[in-house]
Amino acid sequence: MWTRRHTRTSRSSTASRLSALVVVVGLLAVSCGGGAVQQETDAGGSPPAGSSGGSSDDSGGSGGRGGTPVVLEPIDSSAPEKVPSALDDVNDSELPEAVIDTDELKSGGPPPDGIPAIDEPKFVKPATVDWLAPNEPVIALELDSERRAYPVQVLIWHEIVNDTVGGMPVSVTYCPLCNTALAYDRRIDHRLVTFGTSGLLYKSALVMYDRQTESLWSQLESRAVAGELAGTELDRIPVQTITWSQWKSQYPDGYVLSRDTGHVRDYGTNPYTGYDNPDGDPFLFDGEADPRLPPMTRVLGVGEGDDAAALELDKLADVGATHLTVDGTPAVAFAVPGLASALDAANVADGYATAATGVFDTRITGRQLTFEPTSDGQFRDLETQSIWTLTGQAVDGTLAGEQLRRVDHLDTFWFAWAAGEPETTIVDPEGGADR
Repeated sequence: MWTRRHTRTSRSSTASRLSALVVVVGLLAVSCGGGAVQQETDAGGSPPAGSSGGSSDDSGGSGGRGGTPVVLEPIDSSAPEKVPSALDDVNDSELPEAVIDTDELKSGGPPPDGIPAIDEPKFVKPATVDWLAPNEPVIALELDSERRAYPVQVLIWHEIVNDTVGGMPVSVTYCPLCNTALAYDRRIDHRLVTFGTSGLLYKSALVMYDRQTESLWSQLESRAVAGELAGTELDRIPVQTITWSQWKSQYPDGYVLSRDTGHVRDYGTNPYTGYDNPDGDPFLFDGEADPRLPPMTRVLGVGEGDDAAALELDKLADVGATHLTVDGTPAVAFAVPGLASALDAANVADGYATAATGVFDTRITGRQLTFEPTSDGQFRDLETQSIWTLTGQAVDGTLAGEQLRRVDHLDTFWFAWAAGEPETTIVDPEGGADR
């Protein structure tokens, strides 16, 4: 049976204080990590992150081992609008009514854009990357046959990438405090927005702002919570957090976000060392944590409202695959152990082994499939005996070449999921009673 490295014990006030100290130090690090503009190409001349950290000035010159980073699909965003700014004054009387209690917005420490978003992302081919360890987490996104990988060792320092993939303007986001990766369509009515970090937290989670109206957006809730666009919801795009080796082996012709970001950061290292600790507490979370699970338990979350469901990641990794219904859709949740926690050790690649996940519609080509894990980190459907990858692609058998439809899901901590979906059910992947 697969088990995570940490042993759950009774939480203590010491652990809670250490968790808070870890986050304060981490936020200062990501905000003050240096501002010199990177001029060299990201040649990847440093060892993988498990051996040592690598800043964005790693280089071997043009044509070095990491290749020359390129901008793939530049696109102009809409101009700033002359409207009151919630970033300047969230309670400005000229703004629409906020959809949350604005007293719940807390300063995380850094000022607006103190953690700098990546607005001009540059990419390299997978074969040129030698600075990612095989077990490191990357955020995988596919649109219109365009495949991109966004290494968490980069996103942990920037939190937002404003990009365009397959012609669609997107923002790929990562909140270290709730361990949540989400992607959105950046088109909002007639606007094409870009997002930055506000320096605020809501329920211990990232609050973004758009540079067109300076409205405030909850990353976890995917909506504007205050400002000119209060109440507006973003369209989410399904993503997966999987290992670098899993992504590279399946998408050798895709593109990888480079470390040529325009900022100097100690990429490969984790500024939040020790935060991923089941005995700890979330940072600046004022609400009452749902007592059904310890707040820092890793869960996979699907659905919303009365249909929301959470699965404990440890248990899902033990069984490999479990079937459930998500908003009326028959679905399967996959989990494969071996993904490094980005929020554990000093180097991202040295984090304890958690699991990579995916959730998919089980219906394809007129069939509804039932899945079981194989011994090599893949999956087999019982109906055709075809073999499927963690990313939902059939690679052998009758259905080889078919792709399961992705179902939006979150890999996150329990406190964050329960705060956003208080009516959630906890589904036992091992067949026990739901609660």
